[in-house]
Amino acid sequence: MPDFIQIHPTDNVAVALKTISKGTRFEGVQVTEEIPQGHKMALTPLEKGAQVVKYGFSIGHATRDIPVGAWVHTHNMATNLAGELEYTYDPKVCHPEPLAARTFRGFRRKDGTVGIRNEIWIIPAVGCVNDVAKALARDNQDLVGGTVDGLYAFPHPFGCSQTGEDHATTRKLLAALAKHPNAGAVLVLHLGCENLTREQFLAELGDFDPDRVKFLTCQQVEDEFEAGRALLEECAAFAGRFEREDVPADELVIGMKCGGSDGLSGITANPVVGRFSDMLVAQGGSTVLTEVPEMFGAEGFLMDRCVDEGVFRKAVDMINGFKAYFLRHNEVVYENPSPGNKEGGITTLEDKSCGCVQKGGSAPITDVIGYGDRVVTKGLNMLYGPGNDLVSATALTAAGAHMVLFTTGRGTPFGAPAPTMKIATNTPLATQKAGWIDFNAGVVADGEQTLQQAAEDLMDLVLAVAGGQQTKTEQRGYREISIFKDGVTL
Repeated sequence: MPDFIQIHPTDNVAVALKTISKGTRFEGVQVTEEIPQGHKMALTPLEKGAQVVKYGFSIGHATRDIPVGAWVHTHNMATNLAGELEYTYDPKVCHPEPLAARTFRGFRRKDGTVGIRNEIWIIPAVGCVNDVAKALARDNQDLVGGTVDGLYAFPHPFGCSQTGEDHATTRKLLAALAKHPNAGAVLVLHLGCENLTREQFLAELGDFDPDRVKFLTCQQVEDEFEAGRALLEECAAFAGRFEREDVPADELVIGMKCGGSDGLSGITANPVVGRFSDMLVAQGGSTVLTEVPEMFGAEGFLMDRCVDEGVFRKAVDMINGFKAYFLRHNEVVYENPSPGNKEGGITTLEDKSCGCVQKGGSAPITDVIGYGDRVVTKGLNMLYGPGNDLVSATALTAAGAHMVLFTTGRGTPFGAPAPTMKIATNTPLATQKAGWIDFNAGVVADGEQTLQQAAEDLMDLVLAVAGGQQTKTEQRGYREISIFKDGVTL
């Protein structure tokens, strides 16, 4: 296993692939102090104010003189980021060579969409009925069987006491979940006096199949559990009609997310996912990249890959719109990375972002969509959403992602409504948290596989999961949603 990696020829820092002792030599450079795994070492002398270059991009500047071989981190470097920027479209669009679409065993719905699960979802329209939803899911598990994969409730605290955009966001997000093709049938649960009325939900939902989506208003029935059971029996009967069949991979929509990142995220797991994304796009499929604040400082990887100036302008509006959101709340745009990120070797937001966007591979960006909107364009999409793991994974599900690929260097157990595959950046994490991790990209840092080899293995696993193989989060029943909130609570 190598000691360090210089990611790009122009980089003036190298990343330790394992904890390196003082005195070790790399490319003629002697390490002057211990460098933890995932952290950076100076390859050249860096004077105070000099740019620190990683991935071929500046990730910040030196705040003091840094000698060759020294540890480079929060004690001696800082971000360059500020507020909104002006961007110029300089297209560098490279379409991947088409690949024949592979197949998986999925569920073809009546409207032509495809699901990779055939579940019954209970969606509360308001937090007041969360416990009713959870009890209905818990007490009616006998309805699961045959081709019905599961019965799940998705509690949340909203649907009432919200105004303006927050209320609209909740309504839009919940309706989008109700339309997700992984749900063979859905029960929408109302209380009866909430702001998010049944009429509003129906208007947001638009055209729907009444055999697939059922509604229950708890205040209007004597026994909500008896009434709920009857509706769930109808849901199970409807969902049970669907059978798995061969479906081409060009029908897949895969969300891409990272959390609990470390210094190896941008070297192993994220570029492996990026290679996978390129392969799926080449087969005619779709991938979705979100976490807008973790694009700050790495726009150079993305903007010029937009397929046309219209998509470029949407990307600019998304990036600067999210910066304006920060500034509107009197927050600096670079209030990131997290303490765990820093402990893992990520120093600045540019450092984190340049690693984060590796998940997008090299394919053209075909569309930019809003929070709660669905993917309608094949290829690589960008989605408006925060970096928060639960909020953004929920948004990816609402956008129609059949599955979420979640890379992590520190580890995390949570799951979105869509199957959530955890991909470790390093082998120690994959070994220690085998109950959380589905795929180990640490084999790249270990020198056992190339990025391309690991991506091909990941493609095999994605198709297996799409065909019914459960992720670790599914095996443990870890599923939840979280909704973006920006305004007041009444």
